[in-house]
Amino acid sequence: MKKRVLSVLLSAAMVATMFVGCGSGADTKTEETAKTEETTEAPAKEETKEEVKEETKEDASADKAADGKLLVYGIYKAGDQTWFIDEGAAAQKAVEDAGGEFVFVDAKMNPEEYLKAIDNAIANKASGIVTCIPDQTMSQAVIDKCAEANMPIVAADDALQDASEKKLAPWVGINAYVIGEANGEWLANYTKENNLAADESVGLLLMTMDTVSSCVPRAEGELDKFTELVPEFDQAKVFKADYDGTTDKGNTAASAVITAHPEITKWLVTGANEEGCVGAVRALESAGLDKDACVVGLGAYMAKDEWNTKGADGTCMMASAYFSADSVGAGSVEVLLDLIEGKEVTQETAVDAIVVTPETYKDVMGKAAE
Repeated sequence: MKKRVLSVLLSAAMVATMFVGCGSGADTKTEETAKTEETTEAPAKEETKEEVKEETKEDASADKAADGKLLVYGIYKAGDQTWFIDEGAAAQKAVEDAGGEFVFVDAKMNPEEYLKAIDNAIANKASGIVTCIPDQTMSQAVIDKCAEANMPIVAADDALQDASEKKLAPWVGINAYVIGEANGEWLANYTKENNLAADESVGLLLMTMDTVSSCVPRAEGELDKFTELVPEFDQAKVFKADYDGTTDKGNTAASAVITAHPEITKWLVTGANEEGCVGAVRALESAGLDKDACVVGLGAYMAKDEWNTKGADGTCMMASAYFSADSVGAGSVEVLLDLIEGKEVTQETAVDAIVVTPETYKDVMGKAAE
């Protein structure tokens, strides 16, 4: 009996040992296989520091949105331009003052980048969007995306609109035609004070952006008021240079007109935005015509740099219509917050301007003049 019991115990021990051995072998095989798979797997595409930083920021923002906290995306068509940097900073402050988080996105004038940013805002469950679209023909597509996601959106600067220019979302921007009139009036007064209306060597150059609805009335206001106040000015000496809103393209467009009209040696210039006017300043300098030229900008956020660095006599930028990027940035967020809370809002909120010169800009602009 004792021999039989001992035999059974020995057999059980051997079986247990076999199971332990099998388990150990399986673990070893798994580890080796994993190591092999890690070695043979194709290396992942290396991400740039900027991409990693942006993804981390997006993930953190998504977490906050999931917690029910205020999350606002500011998606701007040209986030590297001074105007949009300042506008975005004002929008961020307004959101943070309301206890939320603001995500600034530069669409780089790229429609694909812009739509990707809209999709990201929706995917991350943002509370709402403030935006300046790079191509207004995309407006309906953006509105449809946001409507499907029940995402409040407010347009800043350039309206979200249909083919008939009917606004599809609340808009905050500048009082375009009235601001254009202010520039036209200043330039007309300069022309009369310097007896330039009858001077055959004088030409008027309007820097235009005819594909952007918010910019068209600016140039229209400038020309209408100038013509009203200086009716004797020869309309054959009124020229237009159309560009895309950037300084480089403004420079190129202005240079083409200046080169094509060597009979004009004294240029009066104004336009649709500050970048285009500064582009014209650079073109006049290159042509050696800046000493007898007068450029009136629109925004003053680059004119003040001309005056700060060169002084009143070092540039042909003689004036600029100042309107606050802070007003548009903070104003767009105010309208958005009302939308988020379910309040009724006005479809249009316009900001006025005042023309500043090297003598007045610091007093009028305050810290914005620095």
